[in-house]
Parts: sequence; C-alpha cells; structure tokens
Amino acid sequence: MQWSRLDHAMRSAAGAAEVGVLPADPTLLDVLQGFVHELRTAGLPVSMTENLDAMRAVEHVPLDDREAFKTALGATLVKHAGHHKVFETVFEVYFSMFGPGVRTADGDGEGGPGAGGPDFEQLRAAMEAAGAMGTVSDEELARMLLDALVHMDREQLRMLAAAAVARYAGMEPGRPVGGAYYLYRTLRQLDADGLVTKMMARARQEEQVGAGAFDERLLGEEFEGRLKVLKELIEAEIRRRLVADRGVEAMARTLRKPLPEDVDFMHASREEMQQLQRAIYPLTRALAARLAQRRRHRHRGTLDFRQTIRHSLSYGGIPAEPKFKRPRPSKPEIMVIADISGSVASFARFTLQFVYAMQSEFSKVRSWVFIDGIDEVTRFFDEADEISEAIHRVNTEADVVWVDGHSDYGHAFEVWHERHIREVTKKSSVILLGDARNNYHASQAWTLAEIRKRARRLYWLDPEPRGYWDTGDSIISEYAPYCDGVYECRNLRQLQRFVADVVEA
Repeated sequence: MQWSRLDHAMRSAAGAAEVGVLPADPTLLDVLQGFVHELRTAGLPVSMTENLDAMRAVEHVPLDDREAFKTALGATLVKHAGHHKVFETVFEVYFSMFGPGVRTADGDGEGGPGAGGPDFEQLRAAMEAAGAMGTVSDEELARMLLDALVHMDREQLRMLAAAAVARYAGMEPGRPVGGAYYLYRTLRQLDADGLVTKMMARARQEEQVGAGAFDERLLGEEFEGRLKVLKELIEAEIRRRLVADRGVEAMARTLRKPLPEDVDFMHASREEMQQLQRAIYPLTRALAARLAQRRRHRHRGTLDFRQTIRHSLSYGGIPAEPKFKRPRPSKPEIMVIADISGSVASFARFTLQFVYAMQSEFSKVRSWVFIDGIDEVTRFFDEADEISEAIHRVNTEADVVWVDGHSDYGHAFEVWHERHIREVTKKSSVILLGDARNNYHASQAWTLAEIRKRARRLYWLDPEPRGYWDTGDSIISEYAPYCDGVYECRNLRQLQRFVADVVEA
C-alpha cells in the first residue's frame, strides 16, 4: 500500500511537471523517485505530501547549485536531526551524477549518467586549451594540486581530484571493490599526509604565517580543513564512478546504514554507541511530552452527577451538558532488574539511561543489576550529576558477582525475592532486562509468580531476536507465563514503544 501511494504520487508529480509545476526533466524525476524510496527503506518517515513538497522546492533551485539543491531536499524531507547523516549518504549516491562538471539528462557537461566524470585526459585538454600547461606529469599534478589548495580554488580542486582518481585509483568496471580502497590508493599516491606540511612551508616562504605559535596553529587548522575538502571531492568522484558502473540502487544498498534509533544494542560499533548516546535525550524529551499530553486527553473522567444536576438548572432541569470529574492519572512506580553480564551489558546500560531520563513520567524509579549476584544501584543515579557517571559507577562498583561471574537468573531472582518482595505494591511496574540465558542453572520461575501477584505489571525485555529465544541455554519460555508481556527490545525505537505502553497501562 505504501509503495502504491508513492507510485501514485510520482505519477501525479509527472503530470504536474507537464504543466510547469515541477521539474520537467524525466531523468531527475526518476532519480527523485528512487531517492525517496531509498530514504523510506533506510527508515526515514517521508510522507507523500513531503515528497511532493520536495519536488516543488527543487523547481526553484538550479541543479548546478548543489548545496542549495541538497538543502531544499533536506528541509522538506528530513524531520529529525539524527536522520540527517543518513539523508546525506543517500543524497550523495542518488545525485552523484548531477552537479558541477557532470552531464545532466540533456547531455551537457563533462560527464553523465553513463560516465565517470571528467578524466585526466579531459583535464589536460582543458588546461592545454587555456595555455596553462603542456604535458602533465605526476610532479606537475602534485604542484597544481598544492597551488589549488594554497589559493583554495574549489573548481580547480574538483578537476584535479577527478584527474587524480582517474590516474591513481585504478578503478576497473565490474570489480567488486569498495570506495574506501580506491580512496586510500588515491590519497597515498598524492601524499595527502604531507600536503599540510607542504602548505605550511609555502606559507612560511611567502611570509603568510604570523610570529606567534597561536597564529601558526590557526593556519595549520585552516590547511587541515582544506585537505578535508580535497578528500571529500576525491570521495565524491570515486562515488560518482562507482554509481556509473554499478547503478544507484546497488550503491545505496552497499552504503545503507540504520538510523540511530534502529541500531541494534548488541552489535553497535563505537561510533554507533556514541550516536545512541546523543539520541537518547531528544527522544526521551519528545516521548515524555507526547505521553503527558496523551494522558491529559486520554479520557474525560467519570460522570460528576452533582455538577451535572446543578448545571442543568440553567436549562430548566434538563441535563443538556454533562459534567465529568477531572481525571487524575497515576504514574507508575518502576522497578528495573537488569542483567549486566557481558552479552547484554550495552542493552542494560541504554535501557537504564532511557528509563532514568524518563523519570518525569514515573512516580519513582528503582534499579537493581545482577550477574549471578544482585545489587541495588538506585543510589548511584540519585548521587550522580550525569547519567553517564552513574552508569560508570554501576559498572565498577556494583556487587554483582556471587560465585564465578556467569549469569544465574534463578539465584539472582531468589535473592531479590528474599530481600525486596514486600516492597512491591499494586503501584509497582517491574521490568526485567536480559536474554534469559541462564547457563543451565535452575530458573526459580516461582519468584516471578510471586512478583506478579503483588505488582501492577510485570514485563520482560529481551534484546535477542525472537528466533533466538529458547535456543541453547535461553529459558525465556519458563519465565514468560508469569509476565504481562515479553518484548523483543533490540533498539531505541522498540524501547521507546515499550515505555509508551508502560506509561499508558
């Protein structure tokens, strides 16, 4: 249904193009259709209306102004700052064949959809026609590149980057090699690491460096920025050639990365972990505001008979306008019991951070962590100024090892039951975090039955895919009958959805 709507939208867009509302270039319309499709596949929520808004926006932006074109699409299609990186990646793939120095659908320019952009021979011919040079050698190319960087001539840098890729990358049609390899080969031949040193030497020779160390540092940072521009131009040229060889869809699949809220806790890289860390707080603020508003308007409360009768006197005794008691929604008390053994440590860390960041929606939050021993860590969160500091203390100070430091859910639950079962009330929602991999120990599932009798709700969050449940030493099915819900929770999107269910329950 979703794709049929998109097709309908694109047909409508094509019809609008005929009457001059949208860009009439059929090639661009095809690229836009594929671009929106890939954004949706990557997880960005792009509606049909936003799709049409983007097409109307690009009508007023020239293709050769790449940054303005990109900004117009970003402003109409991206609604969350965390999604912008994915948008940029998809944009660079789908519009690599449009822009300065690249032939568009009408055949103008130096490259085209079937070409890889201006090659070295075209650059040499252009420079020979301008009388700039005779025969280009590696040394002359390096000298021209250094001159372009010193004077920061972006157009010349773009042409030289294309020439360097054509000469040094060694790209072969159909060869299954990633762009990072070609980028490495090109930068190595250009001695990219030494370019900043050469620029600094040129600046000293021309007396452009100030007398102080601070001035030299500022100039060095400026040259580092220029080198980064060169690398981006080389990378764009390599990407353009790969798209020309393999097609945009294949390249998009190769470069596709999940959104921060869709990154798997259990397999996140260091960079993805940092993205998750940055994504937690905006998500919790938005969710808290949405839940608070939903709570206020969820229902009108019970009928207030006395107020209704009193108000009916103004209508001659007819209860034409019923009055309701203002609802007083209660906030649940949350008790979190989390496995922090090596296999699920990152999942527990982010779940604890998310729950504590959502404290405004709960009357009270208490936390315990365990491996084969169990310890309450609520004090770490109460005493810390930052959640990250509290998590560090949990990892370093919590007393969670009883025997050998291998997960023993049964023993941990039994100890928790002995110490804290009387603290569970009908206001308490208990959340268990873990993969239920118990190293073949006794499950002691009766403890969950006791918790369920006293608690308002009992939930289990499992970071493993459902297909892995009850395989190996996983005993999730022994605990599930005593839970109000067992949820697969592998990313922030699923965690956010679960917290919404807890607050609404």
